[in-house]
Amino acid sequence: MKTRLVIIAILLLMLTVLLSRNDERITDTLLGAINPIKQSYKNFTQNLENKSHSYIFQKESIEKLSRENRILRKRLLEQMHYIEEVKNIYKVLPELSRLPVSAIAIVETISYVKLNSFSQVILTKPKGLSKNKLYGMIQNNVVAGIARVRSNQLYGYLTSDEKCRFSVFIGNKKAPGIAIGQETNEMVIKFIPKWHNIQIGDKVYTSGLDDIFFADIPVGVVKKVEIQSSYTVAYIKTYSDIFHPKTFFLITDARETLAEGFDSNKTNISCPKPETINQNKDENSTDITISISDLNQTTPMVSSIPSRIDQTQEDLIQPETIEEHPVVEKQRRKPVKRKRKRKPTTLDLF
Repeated sequence: MKTRLVIIAILLLMLTVLLSRNDERITDTLLGAINPIKQSYKNFTQNLENKSHSYIFQKESIEKLSRENRILRKRLLEQMHYIEEVKNIYKVLPELSRLPVSAIAIVETISYVKLNSFSQVILTKPKGLSKNKLYGMIQNNVVAGIARVRSNQLYGYLTSDEKCRFSVFIGNKKAPGIAIGQETNEMVIKFIPKWHNIQIGDKVYTSGLDDIFFADIPVGVVKKVEIQSSYTVAYIKTYSDIFHPKTFFLITDARETLAEGFDSNKTNISCPKPETINQNKDENSTDITISISDLNQTTPMVSSIPSRIDQTQEDLIQPETIEEHPVVEKQRRKPVKRKRKRKPTTLDLF
């Protein structure tokens, strides 16, 4: 052990002596031997530092990219769902031209109420719906079911559900009845009067009398008829497709008719101008004759026309009260004539 220490001390002493001497050959040889070691050590430490930085940066970049990926995937799903909804709406828009736009709202299916039931769905809720009212649903120009607001949600009951009920007409003679959902693509129509002859193959349409649907919307075709104690019962096959409940037309107001809000007392009567009326100037008659060309110039209006039109035109016809008291007219005219006669007499005297 002591010999090793002595040898190391001697070598260090020799190195110090050699380095203390300004000999270029010795320094060059020493630097040539030491520099590769220093270079390799520096490269090794630099590699370690680069690897540590790359690992840390890679971890941060992975976390950042994963967050962005989740956000982009969420947006992609939303856009795909939105594009699908737009496609469904564009498919049904041509059908909307046949219906009154002011009484129709477009609704989309959100989900089924139960996973094991395909007859009840949850729909998007338009504004202005009341809770205690049933709304009709139309899909592909046929009856799809009814809807109702419950617990601030719009529930849709398709034609296969028992809660789907509305009034219908059957056949060309329009036998009345109540359609009730029964099974997949099947409904039963109850309370049909027995004197109506219901045949297999008769088409069923909505009656429009229940404030749920418009009139004459197709429902289905009669497949079976049974006569019970008091009424006739018909089983029909529906036109609706309950397995693809995507987009529906919701009837918000089924009372839209041409005569809604009609009041005969508030309507205006289109009468011709006084210049177009030919008045008979006979003393004994007060009738008015109107030419056909004059009537064609006026706009036709539906209103309750009074029995005598001449009573509304006081400016053109003398009132009846003047005819009943002719004496009053003479008394009024005489003083006017006397005044006119007196004026020239006074002028002649002068």
